[in-house]
Amino acid sequence: MSTTAVRGLEPASIGSYDRRGSSRAGAIEAPDLNREQIRQRWRMGVEARALVVVTAVLLAFGLAVLYSASALVAMQEGKGGAFYLLRQLSGVAGGAVAFAVAAKVDAGRLERGAWPLMGLAILLMLLTVLPFTESVAPRINGSRRFLLGGSLQPSELSKLAVIVWTAMLLVKKKANGSLRRLSKGLFPFLLVVGVLDVLAALEPDLSVAMMFTLIMGIVLFAGGVRIGHFIALGVLATPVLWHEVERLQYVFLRMVAFLDPGGAPSEVNYQLKQSLVAVGSGGWLGVGFGEGRQQAGFLPYPYSDFIGSNVGEEWGFVGITVLTLVYALYGWLGFRIARQARSEFLRLVAVGLTVTMVLTAYLHVGVVIGLLPTTGLTLPFMSYGRSNLVLSLLTTGILVNIGSERERVVGEHATNPLQP
Repeated sequence: MSTTAVRGLEPASIGSYDRRGSSRAGAIEAPDLNREQIRQRWRMGVEARALVVVTAVLLAFGLAVLYSASALVAMQEGKGGAFYLLRQLSGVAGGAVAFAVAAKVDAGRLERGAWPLMGLAILLMLLTVLPFTESVAPRINGSRRFLLGGSLQPSELSKLAVIVWTAMLLVKKKANGSLRRLSKGLFPFLLVVGVLDVLAALEPDLSVAMMFTLIMGIVLFAGGVRIGHFIALGVLATPVLWHEVERLQYVFLRMVAFLDPGGAPSEVNYQLKQSLVAVGSGGWLGVGFGEGRQQAGFLPYPYSDFIGSNVGEEWGFVGITVLTLVYALYGWLGFRIARQARSEFLRLVAVGLTVTMVLTAYLHVGVVIGLLPTTGLTLPFMSYGRSNLVLSLLTTGILVNIGSERERVVGEHATNPLQP
């Protein structure tokens, strides 16, 4: 008995298949097949397979860059040179599991779990700002952004929650015709995501708060929300945003340093100046892998917030350009997957995930070369941070599933996990 794969079919009764997997009168019948002789699997499309390759390239290159950027820092801290690399590898292991699960579980199930996911995100963000939770959310470098001693960053999970929840509610409101109305259409999105914005600002992390709002806006725009609503709300929100910038002194100083580098205090634009020194000294081809000097103590956090500077210094203009193009390829594949998605919900999720990944990468590169104010956003797959890495691989796994097709395997090898 041969094994036959029947693609693009939803679960059906066993009686719809015959023993040879052939069709009879438009149906496939198999009255005497046992359930053990039928299994379902996801077959990746061309875009999904290419996305896996692109992710693997980014991850491998990122581990090499991370080791180069963190080895001297780790030794100066009295740790082994591979300390940060080994910790990142534990994130790779966790992320690989998350990727595998996400790639093989129907992403459509996220629609039913959108509210629980959003509730979990709000709860975890709340734990970072409550005064009596400092034992689990310690203050690190003046802010409380992590839980469990720095091993969990709730804002990373919150980005996924914003995408899934916004896509879910958007589909529902389009179905009942209330999306085009400001009060019943757009206001609920602003209310719930606004809670996350407030919690992020209290950490404080204004760049993440702005990212939440931007992600929501992109998903809503992809779903067909009226542009006039965005313009009106943007005009109303500008004074509030400026008030928060003035309240958070470090944000205000960063803006001043970006607009007037010479007039800002040296301690404010020190990171930017050293980043520009690193990128500039790399020239066209860089100084060579492991030969960068900024990680010797000149540039703070060369393995996380400014790891792109290490790429510019050691791999040069060519290296950072190629890296930018690879992220562009990731985005192109993600948008092709979105266009071919199985449902409107999955299309919006794919758009949100793709934009979040690529936008974060481009904002990071823009910061390290001085085109944008310092934001503290990491470089996906490359910056040190296990929460970010696990969520990045989980995101890719969801995109791979959206870019895959369900098929049912019929025959004597259906239960053999080694059979393709």
